[in-house]
Amino acid sequence: MDASIITNYFPKLSDTQRQQFESLGALYDEWNQKINVISRKDIETLYERHVLHSLSIARFTKFNDGADILDIGTGGGFPGIPLAILFPKVNFTLVDSIGKKIKVVDAVVKSCGLENVTAIHQRAEKTKGKFDFIVTRAVARSKMIWSWSHDKFKTTSSHNLENGIIALKGGDLSEEMEELEKPYQQTLLSTYFSEDFFDTKSIIYIPR
Repeated sequence: MDASIITNYFPKLSDTQRQQFESLGALYDEWNQKINVISRKDIETLYERHVLHSLSIARFTKFNDGADILDIGTGGGFPGIPLAILFPKVNFTLVDSIGKKIKVVDAVVKSCGLENVTAIHQRAEKTKGKFDFIVTRAVARSKMIWSWSHDKFKTTSSHNLENGIIALKGGDLSEEMEELEKPYQQTLLSTYFSEDFFDTKSIIYIPR
């Protein structure tokens, strides 16, 4: 596993951030042998299909220092952990209903020395607090994500974007988005990245 794809797209990383990204490969390889949080066929493409995929959110928008971000259905820590490395002064809360996945998140966060991440074993809809943005990756249909999270936004927006949901999605979303019955914005990830993997991937932004 080669982390250079990250520095190719994000060349202005600090030495600490570079080290943190480079450490993810060995950490997830080790943990995946104990607890399957990433499909076996994907572990070799961790940096493209999980880390860079997560960081596409940072191409879509920048989070201000002090912002509060909720990652629902984080699984092994995506997109939350890569974003927390990239935005060290932003507060991330990572939530998943499966305890063993949060165990992996806690271990990776500790190994990377991330002090801006809180991981919670909990259902998304039970999470307390107010957030600027909610991020998520392929955890459920957009209508369901909205039902879990529509009451968790701060009332005042401090970013260029209005507070809302930023979801990483794949495939044909026409039926899913029609079901949502809310305004949204779709951005193709091929706008940001040249790898074939991103040809069918999108960001869906749903303002609060």
